Amino acid sequence: MLNVAIVGASGYTGAVLCDLLLKHPKVCLKRLFVSQGSKDQGKSIASLHGFLQNKTELVLEPLPVLNGMHGLDAIFLCTDHKVSHDLALGFIKNGIKVFDLSGAFRVNDQGFYEKYYGFTHEYPELLKEAVYALCEWCDLKALQNTSLVSLPGCYPTVSQLSLLPLLQHDLIDRAFCPVINAVSGVTGAGRSLKLSSHFCEVSLNAYGLFTHRHQPEISRHLGTEVIFNPHLGNFKRGILATITAKLKDNVSIYQIHESLVEAYQNKPFVRLKKDPSKIMDVEKSPYCDIFANCNEHYVVLSSAIDNLMKGASSQAVQAFNLAFNFDETTGLI
Repeated sequence: MLNVAIVGASGYTGAVLCDLLLKHPKVCLKRLFVSQGSKDQGKSIASLHGFLQNKTELVLEPLPVLNGMHGLDAIFLCTDHKVSHDLALGFIKNGIKVFDLSGAFRVNDQGFYEKYYGFTHEYPELLKEAVYALCEWCDLKALQNTSLVSLPGCYPTVSQLSLLPLLQHDLIDRAFCPVINAVSGVTGAGRSLKLSSHFCEVSLNAYGLFTHRHQPEISRHLGTEVIFNPHLGNFKRGILATITAKLKDNVSIYQIHESLVEAYQNKPFVRLKKDPSKIMDVEKSPYCDIFANCNEHYVVLSSAIDNLMKGASSQAVQAFNLAFNFDETTGLI
């Protein structure tokens, strides 16, 4: 059994991750933490999230003092980007493997963080060490050997899983940017109260056009520029992405399907669909559903994930399983 803890456990992602880890046969979930100023400290996690009732009596402790972390094998950071940036090195120095669900280590470029995240990154050595864990595509040996695992964002996960097979097989004309139109439920905005994500204020609307920080993350890891149009929908959870890309000449639907099958036939958490993907089919599950269709010149990919699962918590557990040499489905299926 491996001893693990969660920092930022009171949020939506942290609570879902807590539920997954409590069910994991190789894990002992030892401690849950929130920030020093959190109004949730001292409360039981089950009192905040009813689906955890009768599953655990763990209480939310204020942000940890590092010398009290002995005996942990891994820690999950479900925290703000700057908080993860500030905490990660301390845990690593204490021999704890870090799984960071924030954006603090996703791109190996210090200038990226000043431009897109609004803070100066002080740990270039950690940026080099961090392994970007898009699980179906990452280097398994690197994942097992690193002390710092960086989990992709939810929008980048669904976008990259859809486009990478076609790019790998050189089916897309890179002279034309793929266009990603993606809609997320309001849990993607976090648990803190904000007028812009209040249900009474949410319509179906685009936001962050040409300014969303996930666009450069997607482009960097795909190796090609994209146009990314995020939308907020008035539903709780899930992401539906509709992606349009220009095909190279004489590319057939058969080649597109073959590229997807080759990439995912042995990947348990990606399902190839015969009809356009639906959020209802992936809600509360660890799957990414992908559908593809094309005409003579363009391909349209329809893809869906649960933003709190494959977009965050279940992908973190999947990466944890791979990093510690467990079957990647352990605790998830």
